Amino acid sequence: MKAHLSHTPSLKKHAQIILGGSKSESNRLLILQALFSNIAISNLSTSDDSKALMEALAGDKNLVDVHHAGTAMRFLAAYFATQAGREVTLTGSERMQQRPIGMLVDALRSMGADIEYQKNEGFPPLLIKGKNLTIKEVTIAADVSSQFISALMLVAPSLPQGLVIHLDGNVTSAPYLKMTYQLLKQLGFEGNFSRNMICILPGTISEKKHIRVESDWSSVSYLYSLVALSQSGLLSVSTFEKDSLQGDVVLSSLYNAFGVETVFNKDDGITLQKISEAITNHVEFDLVNTPDIAQTIAVTCFGLGFSCHLTGLHTLKIKETDRLHALKIELEKLGANVNITEDSLSLEKSVGIKMGVAIDTYQDHRMAMAFAPLALKSSLLINDAEVVSKSFPEFWDVLIDLGILIKVK
Repeated sequence: MKAHLSHTPSLKKHAQIILGGSKSESNRLLILQALFSNIAISNLSTSDDSKALMEALAGDKNLVDVHHAGTAMRFLAAYFATQAGREVTLTGSERMQQRPIGMLVDALRSMGADIEYQKNEGFPPLLIKGKNLTIKEVTIAADVSSQFISALMLVAPSLPQGLVIHLDGNVTSAPYLKMTYQLLKQLGFEGNFSRNMICILPGTISEKKHIRVESDWSSVSYLYSLVALSQSGLLSVSTFEKDSLQGDVVLSSLYNAFGVETVFNKDDGITLQKISEAITNHVEFDLVNTPDIAQTIAVTCFGLGFSCHLTGLHTLKIKETDRLHALKIELEKLGANVNITEDSLSLEKSVGIKMGVAIDTYQDHRMAMAFAPLALKSSLLINDAEVVSKSFPEFWDVLIDLGILIKVK
């Protein structure tokens, strides 16, 4: 499917958008709900990733295919390893079978888990034979993927002795670990979280617990970009909280640099408004805690004619695609000058944007959505536009509601 985006000079006035639940929160809660049945969840994510996780947890098949859902792969590896008597082959798409999972498997094996690689060492698919895991301490590298650590945290309260997780090195994407920890606390589980150690005590849930999932801050990043690139954008979006568990809430302050003000409304929504032209034309952000918004920020800078230097991006190479490489290729198609290293991206100021360029998405939902706001500056084509369903299935409908002229076929 291709999305043809015509050059649209402005957004509709004061549009109101309702976004689905956070994929990150939903997926954590779904694992916990499978382990502790007294959890009720509302406003779940409608993303492909969350649907894949729900299907895997609800079924009893010996072959579980999560397709492109990286979070589901990591969380399910830990979950199935703790399900005594259950034998599962956990697999995914071709790209998923290229994404490393060895550090999580090593950690689980050190706890007594029975996991075998079915093709290449260190990569899915995995043959998992569930066991009662009784070893209560584990050490894992902290600087590769926070999802590996979150996977261990989520199963920890179901283990007979709980779990002490020793973190080796500097933590990557710390807000996601804090999100996992705070969700556990909300459900009544006890423990502590220090810089290099997480302790989760064993526990149960005796009374029904209800949690409403907040909307997804990563998804609203594309709306921030639209407002920044507009002349006088004004959007109301629900449902969001100022004291969010999601690290990407930093958008509410980062986009001040692009002239976008965020107002937290009394009804748990936010209003985004373009209040001024930006006071600078160069930004430098360390996104080590929020790598999922790197593509959006880079494209916003290009669309505004800014230069930028973004650091803390070392995990982007093991996402749905090598996002640093993909960003460089696609931005340069549009006329940008980009330099990348193993963990950074530098963009020079641009004086124009080429019209009618076809953007390749590399089977990566964030590539499609990050580039779409450039429709306010130029006409463009988004190849494989359906990839947005991984995290934000309603994305193209939302853009149409905002007045962006799109032809999808």
